[in-house]
Amino acid sequence: MPKVATRSPQTNRLDSGPRLKRDVVPCVLAIGGLDPGGGAGVLADARAIARAGAFGCAAISVLTVQSTSGMRSATSTSKKELVAACAEVLRHQHVRAIKVGALGSVENTRAVGELLATHRKMPAVIDTVMKPTRGRSRLLDDRAVEALRDRVLPRAALVTVNAPEAEVLSERRVTRLDEAHDAALVLLKLGARAVLLKGGHLTGPHAIDLLAVASTEPAPTKKERARPRATAVHVIELKAPRLDIPATHGGGCALASLIAGKLASSADDYAAQPERTLESAVRWAKTIHHAALARAADVGGHLRVLFA
Repeated sequence: MPKVATRSPQTNRLDSGPRLKRDVVPCVLAIGGLDPGGGAGVLADARAIARAGAFGCAAISVLTVQSTSGMRSATSTSKKELVAACAEVLRHQHVRAIKVGALGSVENTRAVGELLATHRKMPAVIDTVMKPTRGRSRLLDDRAVEALRDRVLPRAALVTVNAPEAEVLSERRVTRLDEAHDAALVLLKLGARAVLLKGGHLTGPHAIDLLAVASTEPAPTKKERARPRATAVHVIELKAPRLDIPATHGGGCALASLIAGKLASSADDYAAQPERTLESAVRWAKTIHHAALARAADVGGHLRVLFA
């Protein structure tokens, strides 16, 4: 739907689209799975997005049968339904960021890649969900891995990935910090602007996440056009003590959604200074997430969930 030019009453100038007022809440469109138990998927996304000061919207790509005891089955929704749900929200609500989780089928994965290509200026946080914490069902078909790598990750403002997922996507072993560093650089080369490789599965007394950010130099002047633009990579180690807590699920969903929510609520800052705003959002989300893990709630006697 084409944007309609409006005239701002404050400045009497034409704007290319709707601008947020003080009483308007920015939205995040979360695309992912529906967990009836509420611990993971888009229900967990919505809680985390609200914690970041934004409003959570959802488009369902995978329907699951699961609870805190584990996942029994996962069924992808149709591409047509997924695309229609995304289009409806994007057309009528103040979406300022997109968060992508479980996608299920190769068709859905390709469709989300096309959607992100259409909304290039909107930051997208991609959580590369492939398998549940407990259960044998797949949340991403084997055939969809290539589409995720080639069509979705290149559109990402940030990719959040754990070590097993990084091994699949980078096609290399990731068990130590140095291996995680190499894998993060491989994922950046796929086109993502930043990668947060989570260290929960790595060895060592601390959980160390790696935030790798690609920083591209400004476009060259007319006299410098023969010189190619260079990309520098800035890698930050985010260290936290390991928590001795019962098993949880939905933690990856929550972390990615906290970041997406913070980017949405800081949309103007992100547009002006994307790298600084992204790093700030990740650091903020890590602090909130670590505290939430420490007090993970028992809502069913099995896997614990992040509640507050």
